[in-house]
Amino acid sequence: MSDATLKARSPLDGYRQQFGTLEIVELNGLALVSVATPLDGEEELKKAMTTAHKAELPAVGSSTQSSVDDTRFLGLQPGQMFAMFAHDGDRAVEFVAKKLGETGYYTDQSDSWVILQLSGADVRTALERICAIDLQDSAFPVGAVTRTVMEHLGTIIMRTGHDTFVLLSARSSAKSFLHAVLTSVNNIQ
Repeated sequence: MSDATLKARSPLDGYRQQFGTLEIVELNGLALVSVATPLDGEEELKKAMTTAHKAELPAVGSSTQSSVDDTRFLGLQPGQMFAMFAHDGDRAVEFVAKKLGETGYYTDQSDSWVILQLSGADVRTALERICAIDLQDSAFPVGAVTRTVMEHLGTIIMRTGHDTFVLLSARSSAKSFLHAVLTSVNNIQ
């Protein structure tokens, strides 16, 4: 038997860099679980979320956060949301299913995405070069989330603070995605 052991690695090896007032950090230790609503099951899912997470079912284009365990729910499209939460291991679906029961259909998406957090006073200036979404306060307030394309790469963008955005893109193109973000950041320096 082989003595080799496998060790999980993040898509960008824990990337972190400061550019003046702007910081880019790869977020690790997060689980991402897709929750699909069964046909005619929205009311049951709402009740389960209120009971287990003390959180509302997010409207499409917005996110809500649990006051119980900091799980953030991303309203991506009718009948589907993502649950994002701190988790280390391969049992993310069990965590969600234990709380929400059979009120949804669950798929673990954790290893499919690279997650970057961009923060700082120049964050919108950097993002507006590669993001077609209006990121001003009135159009994209804290808690807003949507799917878009950045430099030909599918992206989910979420605003988590006044000058903080979280970007999710396919793990398979993580380095290309980071390159696109870095190019934009370097062009405003």
